[in-house]
Amino acid sequence: MAESAPLRLFEGLGLELELMIVDRASLDVRPIAERVLFAASGDQSGDHDNGRISWSNELVRHVIELKTSRPERGPQGLQDAFQENARAIEALLEPHGARLMPTGMHPWMDPARETELWPFEYAEIYRTYDRLFDCRRHGWANLQSVHLNLSFGDEQEFARLHAAVRLVLPLVPALAASTPVFEGQPAAHLDQRLEVYRTNSALVPRMTGAVIPEPLFTPADYRREILEPLQRDVAALEPTGILEGEWLNARGAIARFDRAAIEIRLIDTQECPRADVAVAWAVRCVVAALCSERWSASATQRAFASAPLAALLGEAIRNGPEARVVDPAYARALGWERAALPTLGELWQALFASAVASAAESDAALLAPVRAILEHGTLAQRIRVALGPGPARRQLADVYRELCDCLTAGRSFRAG
Repeated sequence: MAESAPLRLFEGLGLELELMIVDRASLDVRPIAERVLFAASGDQSGDHDNGRISWSNELVRHVIELKTSRPERGPQGLQDAFQENARAIEALLEPHGARLMPTGMHPWMDPARETELWPFEYAEIYRTYDRLFDCRRHGWANLQSVHLNLSFGDEQEFARLHAAVRLVLPLVPALAASTPVFEGQPAAHLDQRLEVYRTNSALVPRMTGAVIPEPLFTPADYRREILEPLQRDVAALEPTGILEGEWLNARGAIARFDRAAIEIRLIDTQECPRADVAVAWAVRCVVAALCSERWSASATQRAFASAPLAALLGEAIRNGPEARVVDPAYARALGWERAALPTLGELWQALFASAVASAAESDAALLAPVRAILEHGTLAQRIRVALGPGPARRQLADVYRELCDCLTAGRSFRAG
């Protein structure tokens, strides 16, 4: 998010999108990301600047990341840019008998057996993570997400943004859940990726905390209460200093003071980049409406404790839009005026009308994937409907092959 002129609140937008590489025939994971990255970049850095969108590696060799190369002022053209870059990667994968698969988790990957860590640049960091946390698990090796970075310009803007983001995090799985299959079987949670994400760093509990960040609203307090204790905890286990910095923080939203942004990390990868950008934009619009105090004062937003927000997030991880709000104050803070408390799906319907569809930069292409979710269910719900109860491996393969086709075509997934 860094650039020459400091960016104010919401003047900079950054997106990072993770996709997995799979075999075209079997759909099993294929650890060949370097073949794409090295061919495109001409070196072994693992990074390729392709203009507006850059490509890079992640922890494992079967995942590739697409990200905005520089802060974007708005969403215009981003859907097409990400979609075109995904197709360019698919063209490089095709001679290897591979393709890209969307969603937040591979449906039948065995990470203990199939994980191959990235062995090139940053390999020492990845090996250290593996030694401490065992990265050959779900939540590390089998995990694809969209990270949304939102800029702030000073301490006051950080406080407003952090207060708003904390309230929006429990809403995210109700719009973005895409992982209802786990180890080849229907999962207990619509957002199984987030369920395993919550515990993947249990050796150092301060890494994820309660996933909902603590109510801290100055950079000094944030560093003192989160970043410095976290660094001490990690250093006690790994004193070499290999693991350090703000990216050790794995909460659902993290302060990136190095880039003057807050990064939201709870969005599951959808069926295609067009949908990924649209969902991220919807989340951004609700955060912006809260920051402008459309429904509640920033002081009111700051008063919400982490525990009830984390409890609502847990319900959203399990039940998605069917999770029900139980705190009237939370519903009011997000503009809900009726006496009966809403489900998160009902709340999203209202937020879409009042904050997303009305945003100045929203256009038909940005709104269409979100409307599809509100009408037909989250991607996780649509996958469940398509699979039915107790799906066989062949059914799984058929549905996820269709999801791969959606990624290539840039279209929404329909169940039946």
